[in-house]
Amino acid sequence: MRKRSITAVLIAVFSVLLISGCSKPKKEEAAAEPKQDAPTVIKVGATPVPHAEILEFVKPILAKEGVDLEIVQFTDYVQPNLALDKGDLDANYFQHIPYLDSFNADRSLNLVAIAKVHIEPIGLYSAKVKSVAEIKDKAVIAIPNDPSNAGRALVLLEKAGLLKLKEGAGIKATVQDIVENPKNLSVKTLDAAQLPRALQDVEVAVINTNYALEGGLNPSKDALFIENSDSPYANILVVKAEKANDPALKKLADVLVSEDVKKFIEEKYKGSILPAQTLITN
Repeated sequence: MRKRSITAVLIAVFSVLLISGCSKPKKEEAAAEPKQDAPTVIKVGATPVPHAEILEFVKPILAKEGVDLEIVQFTDYVQPNLALDKGDLDANYFQHIPYLDSFNADRSLNLVAIAKVHIEPIGLYSAKVKSVAEIKDKAVIAIPNDPSNAGRALVLLEKAGLLKLKEGAGIKATVQDIVENPKNLSVKTLDAAQLPRALQDVEVAVINTNYALEGGLNPSKDALFIENSDSPYANILVVKAEKANDPALKKLADVLVSEDVKKFIEEKYKGSILPAQTLITN
């Protein structure tokens, strides 16, 4: 009996030693397991339609590449650039190159575009007339009040045959550059976001497509006159110059110019917004 007891004790001790020898301490196990890299978070400012909608589409695509996209919505054209310059954003997506160039010059900023994503043809809209020919003498026409879009709107009005601008004025045109105004139209400047609501107070308004869509207007159906597809005003992904080669932001740029995004734009917006996918090298 004594021998059996001793044998049993030895077996038990050996088993404990064997198990403990085969088991790693929890700290060693934790150290041995490979750690998952935390996703890189990037904050991107955007106006709601279509910019934030397009960013929402690419969000899960970026997540698979280890980038967590946080979308911060704005309803004006000034704060997204100021927030980007301050470092509150990593990028923004709401503007075209002429606007960015003008903003950089006026505020002494160094923001750069790294991708062209889409074109939003600016259009002439009305709640009171059905065609350009019906616009009455001395009618009030509202246009955006920021310089680059004001010039763009005046060029559109010239193409529509409503007025004539001083030769060479181009997209830098102001109301003072109108040299012929056969209908004595009154051109009024308003904040771009207010233009859809202003349609009840003016005869016609020149409205950027993003605000037209937000206001329930369909550019391909409701515009009396609209830019064609060769417009130079591609909407762009913008970053601070020193972050132009940031890996996470370059991943975002690559996705925004992908075939998936092109297909999304074509299917969702049905011609109201046109793809313009191009990477920009700075």
